[in-house]
Amino acid sequence: MARGTVAKCLEFIAERFPIEKADFHSMVTKKTVPVHGMSWAYYVGGLTLFFFLVQVATGLLLLFYYQPTVSDAYASVEYITRQVPGGALVRNMHAWSSSCMILCLLVHFVTTMGMKAFGRPRELTWISGVLLLLITFGFGFTGYLLPWHQIAVNATKVGLQSIELVGAYLPGELSRLPTIIRETIQGEPSVGQSTLSRFYAIHVIVLPLTVFAVLGLHLLSVQLHGMSPGVNGQVRRSEKFLPFFIIKDLGVWGIAFLVLFTVALCVPFESFFSFALFAPYDALGSTPEGIKPEWYFFFVYYPLELLPFWAVAAAQTAGIGLVFAAPWIFRESSRKTMTALASAVACYLVAITLFGSVIYTFFKGGR
Repeated sequence: MARGTVAKCLEFIAERFPIEKADFHSMVTKKTVPVHGMSWAYYVGGLTLFFFLVQVATGLLLLFYYQPTVSDAYASVEYITRQVPGGALVRNMHAWSSSCMILCLLVHFVTTMGMKAFGRPRELTWISGVLLLLITFGFGFTGYLLPWHQIAVNATKVGLQSIELVGAYLPGELSRLPTIIRETIQGEPSVGQSTLSRFYAIHVIVLPLTVFAVLGLHLLSVQLHGMSPGVNGQVRRSEKFLPFFIIKDLGVWGIAFLVLFTVALCVPFESFFSFALFAPYDALGSTPEGIKPEWYFFFVYYPLELLPFWAVAAAQTAGIGLVFAAPWIFRESSRKTMTALASAVACYLVAITLFGSVIYTFFKGGR
C-alpha cells in the first residue's frame, strides 16, 4: 500500500511537471497561445509580472534612503519625497504600481477562474497563483506601516488586533494561537520599533524571497503546460508564443510603463486621500476620522463594519479553503458554470470597492 501511494504521488508530480518538456524548443519556440474572445486575459498575467518588477526596481531605489526606525522612518520618507532628485517620482511609481499590480492580479484571478484554467494538469499552477495573491496582500499590509505616519500605525494596530480576535472562536489551546501570531509579528506589547523592524524585514526580505520561489514555480508550470485553452472543445485558432505573443505582450508592457510614468509624474498617490496622510505618528495623537484601509482591503473591511466578526472570519476562512480546493471541487463543472461564478465574484469585488461606503450608509445610516 505504501509503495502504491508513493507511486501515485510520483505520477501526480510527473504529470504536473513533465520534465521532458523542460527545454527551450518545447517551452518557447514550439509553444502556441490560443486566440479567442477571452485572449486579452492572457496579457493580464504578464501585466501583473510587469508591475511586480516595477515594485522591485523602485523598492530597491527607495532602500538607499529609507531608515527603518521609529525616529527616522517618517523623516526619511519625507526626505525622499522632497529632497532626493526624482524621489517623489520613484515613490509615486512604487505606490501606483502596487495598486496596479493588485488590480491586475485580481482580474487575473477572476478570468482564470472563469476560463477554468485550473483543470488537470494545471492544479499546481492555480495553487501557486492563489499563494501569490495572498503574498501580495501581505506586501500591502506590511508596506503600509513603513512610512510610520499616524494613519499607518493606527491601521496596523487594528489589523493586528483583528488577528487576535480570531482566538475567541477557536477551541482549547488553539485559542492561544492567534495571540502568539500577533505577538510574534508585533514583537512587543504595543506597536513600536520591534514591529517596524519586523514588518520591514518581512516586506523587503521574507516576502520577496517567498514570492520569487512561488513565482518561479508558477511561471515554470505555465511554460510546461502552455496557456489554458479557455474555451470548450478544440481551440480553432492559435498564434506562436515567439515572436507574435511576446511582441504583443512587451507592447502592452511599454504602454503600461508610459501610463504609469505619466501618472506618477503628474498625480501624487496621496492626493486622493481626504486626510493629512503625512502627519507623523504621535502616540498621544488621535487618528483622523473617516479613514479606511487601502481599496484592495475593502472586500473584507466593509463586511467587518456591517457583520459580526465571527461571521466574516468564518466566511473568509471558508472562501480561502474553497479557492485552494477549486481544482477538485469544480473538477466536473462546466466552463459556463465557472464563468457565472467568476462573474459573481467580480461583481462583488467591484460593488464593494466602488460602492462600499454607499452600502454601509444604506444599512447603518452613516458613520
